[in-house]
Amino acid sequence: MIVYDKQVLQNEALVDEADALFKGGFISKDQKKFIEKELPVLKSQNNILVRIGFFLLGSMLYGSICGMVSLFGINSEHIYFQICFYIFATIGFGGSELLGRQHFHSHGLDDAFMLGTILNVGCALGITTDGYEIIVALFVSIAALYMFLRYLHVLSMLVFCLAVTAFLFFGMFEFGDIGKAILPFTAMIFAGAFYFLTKKLINDLKESYYYNGLLLANSFCLVLFYLSCNYLVVRELSAELLGVEVKPGTDIPFAFFFYAFTFIVPIVYLVQALKRKDRIMLWMSFLAIAFSIYTIRFYHSLLPIEVALTLGGVVLFAIAYFSIKKLKEKESGLTFKPDRINHSDSLLNAEALVVASTFGMKPEVKTVSPMEFGDGGFSGGGAGGSF
Repeated sequence: MIVYDKQVLQNEALVDEADALFKGGFISKDQKKFIEKELPVLKSQNNILVRIGFFLLGSMLYGSICGMVSLFGINSEHIYFQICFYIFATIGFGGSELLGRQHFHSHGLDDAFMLGTILNVGCALGITTDGYEIIVALFVSIAALYMFLRYLHVLSMLVFCLAVTAFLFFGMFEFGDIGKAILPFTAMIFAGAFYFLTKKLINDLKESYYYNGLLLANSFCLVLFYLSCNYLVVRELSAELLGVEVKPGTDIPFAFFFYAFTFIVPIVYLVQALKRKDRIMLWMSFLAIAFSIYTIRFYHSLLPIEVALTLGGVVLFAIAYFSIKKLKEKESGLTFKPDRINHSDSLLNAEALVVASTFGMKPEVKTVSPMEFGDGGFSGGGAGGSF
């Protein structure tokens, strides 16, 4: 399914481990350069600004090809308009395949063709179905998932998550007011189930190729789970979708549940993040706590804004100060000291990398000695005492 050579992907993982070991001080700069020289890797671009530049260049290239094709069908305007986006999507698939076989990955050029392909698939289905959202969301999610599985395109996984969520929402809209009323609970259940599914896939993952995409999907589920029953989100969507007008002295149905959910879930995220030492969940818990405070202030102004910001700053400073003071001397577990290694499994390949950089051999090479030691059978005394 994956377009890239598996050996090149393994080399990519080894080079990443070498970079982590270099940053941790376990190997020298020369050893790192030697490893990068000896192991061919994918054509990627780590500089985000350069990658954006290549993305713009790829977009112009993609647009130019589509524009040139359009010159041949512009005479039959109505018929061509019905099929042109299918042609553009086909061009995008072809360009993505060509760049993938040339080992372009997260480079910018490939981003333009892959994201452009997904966009054109959506436009094509939108024209064919007269804007039937649920069908458009379904086929966009399929196209995005294919791009991720085939080309390991992490941005396509994000598009897949958004498209699947849109498919769920539009599907619930098909049930009318009942579907709209139970939408928060449906989204909450969906996010929870999708979270545990992606977590299981990550735990059972034997190859690291899909790890980043699954981690993104797993993190997306945490965001969706919290927002699905956040009081502010539910109340505003109720007003938008159901026309519910909350008059003074009244509230939305199940308001107590949504209030409790808004504050309990960030605390659960925080506790689980500290327990599992999960950095992504820790940051999400901080953002969720901040959004929960904003939710309350959006409807209930307990203090003037300047007083609230000042008190909030004092509390955050106090928490940060005492946390640093308590954790700065800890050597393991939750600690304030910087990580020497960003990835927890970096040391697993340390020996192979050191061997490769020291002796000039690839990690998979094994040396078999022609000598058989023991009993002094070759050139020295052994257990048998013979020469």
